[in-house]
Amino acid sequence: MTLQIVLNQKVSLSTNVLTQDLAGESVLLNLQTEEYFSQNEVGTKMLLALTESDSIQTAYETLLKEYEVEPEKLKQDLLKFIEKLVKAGIVEITDA
Repeated sequence: MTLQIVLNQKVSLSTNVLTQDLAGESVLLNLQTEEYFSQNEVGTKMLLALTESDSIQTAYETLLKEYEVEPEKLKQDLLKFIEKLVKAGIVEITDA
């Protein structure tokens, strides 16, 4: 099942998730499922952009300025990343 994610929505960390920064990379622990998730430097930057922005669109624009990537490729990768995090219970999506 594919989630309906729109760019004007906001992404925030779930309340049951702890994060730890490890030299630019990060480890996330879902306290509810007791599962660990590690993110490399790019994944960490994507997660930070998403959770610190007022919308997915704003995070997308921030990442587009930072990385040399085709805009459509970044958009598809970002949406897949968000879907993966939602399914793992790491983040929640709300209307901005």
